[in-house]
Amino acid sequence: MKITGKIGFLGGGRMAEALIKGIIQAGLFVPAQIVTVDPVEERRRLLAELYGVNVVDNSSAMADCEIVILAVKPQVLPNLLQANRSNFNNKQLVISIAAGVSLSVLESSLAGCDCRVIRVMPNTPALVMEGASALCRGTLADDNDLKTASAIFDAVGKSVVSGEAEMDAVTGLSGSGPAYVFSFIEAMIDGGVKVGLGRDVAETLVLQTVLGSVKLAMDSGKHPAELRAMVTSPGGTTIAGLHEMEKAGFQGILMDAIEAATKRSRELGEIAEERVER
Repeated sequence: MKITGKIGFLGGGRMAEALIKGIIQAGLFVPAQIVTVDPVEERRRLLAELYGVNVVDNSSAMADCEIVILAVKPQVLPNLLQANRSNFNNKQLVISIAAGVSLSVLESSLAGCDCRVIRVMPNTPALVMEGASALCRGTLADDNDLKTASAIFDAVGKSVVSGEAEMDAVTGLSGSGPAYVFSFIEAMIDGGVKVGLGRDVAETLVLQTVLGSVKLAMDSGKHPAELRAMVTSPGGTTIAGLHEMEKAGFQGILMDAIEAATKRSRELGEIAEERVER
């Protein structure tokens, strides 16, 4: 798939960089089609050197882009959109990756522009082209817009289409999920060190074990419980370890973490809505 026209990134941080890298590698865009706005000179220079894209410090450059990716912090996004409303128009597809900022806030901040808006919740593994993203569309976006947005985020991993009501849950699960996984990995490495392994050896074994387990889960088509049973022999080492995890409430802890992150995403969305109303 090759997308015509320009794509602009309002914000040139790590997630924007991942998307720039992905869409170039996937052949969706060539560097000459990509414009990035960032206030930090060092960041602009880095993106220009690495990817050959156009970099500027003035958001007015977004006016000439058919697609605009909003890649700034959620706290500043509503006010930033309101201040730069003249740079948006009814021919644009606007895609936001700001966590917790609802479609209603985005569309209210762009009132009068009649932009087609899509909200996306990606996650940090997009930095290595293995991200998980959920997309939901606003009132004016159509199936073609959704197809275009899906192609962009499939370039850095896998994407699914979700409803707006599910986006806080998506944030709590896959948006925050990498942090849970990294904490699990760190704990496994420390466990290996505790039982006598060198840290380098423990790290290598844990990372490969996690990678291999994920690949097995994806390729086998089996339920995780079935895969766990394949490793768990009667009276063996694995069931002894699993018993300790159950006593500590491992699954409940993870479920509580996801629920807490979902709740916080909802709270951040409410704060953003209050700012727009003011």
